[in-house]
Amino acid sequence: MKKRDFLFLRDVFFYTFSAFGGAQSHISLLLKFFVENKSYIKESELLEINALAQILPGPASTQTLVGLAYKVGGYRVAIISFFIWIIPSAAIMILFAVSYGFLDEKQKFVSVLRFVKPITLAIIAYGAFSFAEKVLKDKISVFLAFMAAVATLVLKNAYVFPMAILVGGIVSSALQSSIDETQVRVKLFSKINPNKLVYFISILLLMAVLGTIVNRTSPFSLPIRLFENFYRNGIFVFGGGQVLVPLMFTEFVQMKHYLSQSDFVSGFALQQILPGPVFSFTSFLGSLSMKNANYGVFGQISGGALALIGINLPGLILILFIVPFWDDLKKINRIKNSISGINAVSVGFIIASFFLLASLTKFDLISVFIMLFSFCVLKFTKISPPIVVVLGIILGLII
Repeated sequence: MKKRDFLFLRDVFFYTFSAFGGAQSHISLLLKFFVENKSYIKESELLEINALAQILPGPASTQTLVGLAYKVGGYRVAIISFFIWIIPSAAIMILFAVSYGFLDEKQKFVSVLRFVKPITLAIIAYGAFSFAEKVLKDKISVFLAFMAAVATLVLKNAYVFPMAILVGGIVSSALQSSIDETQVRVKLFSKINPNKLVYFISILLLMAVLGTIVNRTSPFSLPIRLFENFYRNGIFVFGGGQVLVPLMFTEFVQMKHYLSQSDFVSGFALQQILPGPVFSFTSFLGSLSMKNANYGVFGQISGGALALIGINLPGLILILFIVPFWDDLKKINRIKNSISGINAVSVGFIIASFFLLASLTKFDLISVFIMLFSFCVLKFTKISPPIVVVLGIILGLII
């Protein structure tokens, strides 16, 4: 492994512990960490990978990071980056699930970390502002961003995300000229290794049917069913964590009764104060489901790990299969022209997430000041987000 690869993995580690605010703020942090500060790849390349991740099912911010890592150091660096990214927050969530009585002390954590939420809002606002500066170049992109934000805020439905992404890509592509792409397509498909294609598709299909071929009366049925449940959701979830959470609540609380509503809400509240992917919340659900079924500590850890791998595996397989061909794929005119529309819709999602999170926040003068001050620090200085977050935690301890 090259020295540059080790440096990149080190930066992934620091990024992991500063990535507060969910997927909506992660893209701006990726730009800050890996483009503006270190120039691992070009800004246009990162925005293209983000657009690709938006149209694939699964965790968009995780897929963007994995695609970025592949560009830097290939499959090995991509896989290592994936585990660096998902393990810390997932390990904490599993620990909370295993020692669930500890959650009775949750209010103490909420008190200490009460200023993290306004800082998170500042990070999201900074992300929306900086991302908008880069992708909203004309009236059409501004219109698409505005409509995506309005649709998200008004409809509040999981189907908004894939539909808005599809519409944004179609509109952007249709408004730009097309060319004869026959030769480009032939060149692209000639580069695809058929054995590798069969390998990736076989894994997707094998995992998809795994839960149905196991006898439900088997002592291993619950772990297998959990893996199948999370894997299936990983295939069909578009829009990231904001879509995942209501789907998980419907399936695991209302339909299957694996855990109670209060358990679900407590775990999600804890996840909100952690950095890293929102999808790590699934490790809490898997672990607590195993605890309620009396599988013991090892079973709870296994349940959390199975849930985490299950929800992330489809998106990981898809991004690692497509990214190697992305440079050729984006030469297809309609795909290339759709990128600007998809990124514009993504800006709308970020703006909507800011207002949705703000509506759930109780503001006072101190919180408003901290949010505005944090935004100014991020916008007008080179101070990185983790430093701002740490200062917010210290402030919560003092006040």
